[in-house]
Amino acid sequence: MNNFKLGVEVTAAHDLVAKDGEGSSSAYVELKFDDQRFRTSTKEKDLNPVWNETFYFNISDPNNLFNLTLEALVYSYNKLNHSKDFLGKVCISGSSFVPYSDAAEFYFPLEKRHIFSRVKGELGLKVFITDDPSIRLSMPPPVVESDLLFSEDREAENEIPRSVSKETKSGSRHTFWHLPKQDSTPSQPQPQVTQSASAAISETQPPKVVQFSPGIPAQAFDYKLKETSPYLGGGRVVGGRVIRPYNKPVSTYDLVEQMSFLFVRVVKARDLPTMDVTGSLDPFVEVKIGNYKGVTKHFEKKKDPEWNEVFAFSSDRLQTSTLEVVVKDKDLVKDDFVGIIRFELHEVPRREPPDSPLAPQWYRLEDKKAEKILNGELMLAVWFGTQADEAFPDAWHSDAMAPPDMSASAYNHIRSKVYHSPRLWYLRVNIIEAQDLITTDKGRFPDCYVKAQLGAQILKTKNVQTRMGNPFWNEDLMFVAAEPFDESLILTVEDRVGPGKEETISKLIIPLTNNNAVRKRPDDKIFPGQWFNLQKPSTSDVEGEKKVKFASKLHARISLDGGYHVLNESTYYSSDLRPSLKQLWKSTIGVLELGILNAEGLHPMKTRDGRGTADTFCVAKYCQKWVRTRTIIDSLSPKYNEQYTWEVYDPATVLTIGVFDNGQLLGNKDSIIGKVRIRISTLEAGRVYTHSYPLLVLQPSGVKKMGELHLAIRFSCTNMTNMMFMYTKPLLPKMHYSRPLSLMQTNLLRHHAINVLASRLSRAEPPLKKEVVEYMCDVDAHFWSMRRSKANFYRIVSLLQGLLAIGKWFLDVCVWKNSITTVLVHLLFIMLVCFPELILPTVFLYMFLIGCWNYRYRPKNPPHMDTKISYADTISPDELDEEFDTFPTTKGSEVVRRRYDRLRSISSKVQSVLGDVAAQGERAQALLSWRDPRASLIFLTFCLMAAFVLYATPFKVMALLSGFYVMRHPRFRNKYPAAPMNFFRRLPAKTDYML
Repeated sequence: MNNFKLGVEVTAAHDLVAKDGEGSSSAYVELKFDDQRFRTSTKEKDLNPVWNETFYFNISDPNNLFNLTLEALVYSYNKLNHSKDFLGKVCISGSSFVPYSDAAEFYFPLEKRHIFSRVKGELGLKVFITDDPSIRLSMPPPVVESDLLFSEDREAENEIPRSVSKETKSGSRHTFWHLPKQDSTPSQPQPQVTQSASAAISETQPPKVVQFSPGIPAQAFDYKLKETSPYLGGGRVVGGRVIRPYNKPVSTYDLVEQMSFLFVRVVKARDLPTMDVTGSLDPFVEVKIGNYKGVTKHFEKKKDPEWNEVFAFSSDRLQTSTLEVVVKDKDLVKDDFVGIIRFELHEVPRREPPDSPLAPQWYRLEDKKAEKILNGELMLAVWFGTQADEAFPDAWHSDAMAPPDMSASAYNHIRSKVYHSPRLWYLRVNIIEAQDLITTDKGRFPDCYVKAQLGAQILKTKNVQTRMGNPFWNEDLMFVAAEPFDESLILTVEDRVGPGKEETISKLIIPLTNNNAVRKRPDDKIFPGQWFNLQKPSTSDVEGEKKVKFASKLHARISLDGGYHVLNESTYYSSDLRPSLKQLWKSTIGVLELGILNAEGLHPMKTRDGRGTADTFCVAKYCQKWVRTRTIIDSLSPKYNEQYTWEVYDPATVLTIGVFDNGQLLGNKDSIIGKVRIRISTLEAGRVYTHSYPLLVLQPSGVKKMGELHLAIRFSCTNMTNMMFMYTKPLLPKMHYSRPLSLMQTNLLRHHAINVLASRLSRAEPPLKKEVVEYMCDVDAHFWSMRRSKANFYRIVSLLQGLLAIGKWFLDVCVWKNSITTVLVHLLFIMLVCFPELILPTVFLYMFLIGCWNYRYRPKNPPHMDTKISYADTISPDELDEEFDTFPTTKGSEVVRRRYDRLRSISSKVQSVLGDVAAQGERAQALLSWRDPRASLIFLTFCLMAAFVLYATPFKVMALLSGFYVMRHPRFRNKYPAAPMNFFRRLPAKTDYML
């Protein structure tokens, strides 16, 4: 049984329009929601009425709440003719409904019903959702004449009392009772209904069972993006602008909340006293303040150790006013005390960049009685700073203090880090031919092929039989190589002796750093090949180190194609589109700043001391720069407050932020919590976006909200001319169009690129594990999924609904549904027939006006994952099981497996085609929707200019020029995409909403 209800509290109205001819109005409010209707009492002769009345609507299907709308219509009751006059209305979408604990009273400006309505004033409403079972329906109050409710069309319907709604088309009647305002909160019990009223309700309102999909909570409104107004380092963010206090200087880290830290840099020690009987000393340092303690590494038998380690203690967690720096001697049983240095916190200086770093000083050690000892000094630097301090990334943090069950080696996995991913190249190996191959069996023709290997990547040419031992292949083999080129290309000539049996004839080892053998190619110009001397199979020397007397040779053309962009991400969510060769990079167009503030309500990922907890960190990637925040230990509401900056080269790129649970502390894998994707082209320049992003993850049980991530984002444009010019450029480098790669080749190279990238980043310190890199790069985005296929299909259906709406509108014009509209259409048709040269100018001018009109309705928030568009809220368990199934499948018999794999392979291509078709239509919608503000501005400017140019140019001339241009000779065609096509492909589609 569904117990969810929509509560609406009608408080008051201000400054209403006078309608009774006496300078006043008798106002009441009519509420409509989900085929249900309520109304308030009538306030006589009052332009500022106060009701304070609460109503409750039944929510028949919480999953469909986003598609419903609450309407509040304000009328003035006229006693003379028993009619009502329209005073205004308020429409509230179901996506903005919140739980009762988050609800607040808002005054909404009254809207007009049509352009000739005379409306002004505001209506105060408090709207919330509750599932409190104690709420009961009460009996309606006696109906008086002034409280009679009339429909909008009084000629078609009779008067009905306010407690009863009109019948539905199916003939069923719904009865709803008015709940009067109570002194108690809505969660408290209401008066019980009488037996007759209960019977009436049960007769007219049969119980309706709502079926929920697995893992889909009824509070689907929690899956929506929420705008926040945090107080950051630069000031409070209000409406995308930072409001700074008077005379406050601009901070370096102005997109995060400034956090104060006590920094302690332990540099080195000298002349430490001897503690052991043997005369040795194994020193280390403990930095203690209250319950927090940081420990340096220890040195064996060294009296002059150098640590150079930094410790950061959060100022809001300090529980004492004294800092203790203790030098100890490492021992097996108990560590020996060497000396101590104490600092009073009120004497510690404060430093903020761009101040110079605080110089460390020598301090003499003291004993436990605060007396100076003869030998032993420690070099320290102690200061108060913020996360803008350059020592912050490498410091040991008190909020990342390791739990007791964490190993000592895991300390390196909790620090923040900035990674620069290796520059990836496509290595093209063109195997042309071989000469004078020598086989062991002289009585047979060799069946030869070439096997090429680069690291873990292995490719082979086709088999070629030859009589003279000079096979010819002329095949291209493509690999992914990463800088620095520490791997060599190994070419092996193999002879297929029999089924499943190969014999190695010769081999060749070529280092990629050999510039004579491997050329860096910026374009598709062909250069001459090179003959390489092959080596015997037993020879392992690199070519050039010593000469081998062996007659066989291999003709090949090897190049690093720097004109390509190595696709290591999903095409829809690429963060970088630049070619591999740095000389081909364009200048920057802006700067992207990201502030990772905090997370709230995270789902417990592990158990510690009998309670659920999480050790979380965030990873953000854009272009070649990956960043990782510090790990916050044992917290479901961690505060990061770390800010990072990237240079932007292309607006059609995506920033990705992921949240993970650190499993490396216990030797496990990192667990996925969720991620956020933000397309740069959807951000307005100079605006600060502060939102709370729900972390949504699809699990075998269904979609699940793992928490919320609070971010602050700002995109600053440094060169507006270059940015506008980028919209006319091809999306990918020119090599992708002059010498395109096949779809199968692209998918294989993308798989290799992700493996190479994960291998390099996993060797960093702290490492980014393979599961993190694959999740950030959407490695499984191209796999078959029934859910994705349905989502793409319904995206196409939603586009076709626009065409159906146009057809319905034209049909309404034909049947004279609205006489004024029909007359206007006839006049426009006559004008265009008489003056055909006005057709195109009118169309472009109309699109220009529509785009200007839609500017006020432009999206205020960046796009985020939508469970409805992703078709994740209605997915069945069987489809979920199929989506999380392995590839190839492990279910059923061998026959079923082959058919199942074949179906998934074919359907994955159909899925991609459907997604591409839907993306093209959605890009057309984005022209006038201001989803990409710069693209909409470019298009509207073009429309305005086109309107004037087409007006000044004869229509017949334009028609001839257009026809000649479309049918032009291939000599006059460019092999690269035209500027309009490049502009169109850069427009954002709803792929940003896909889960």
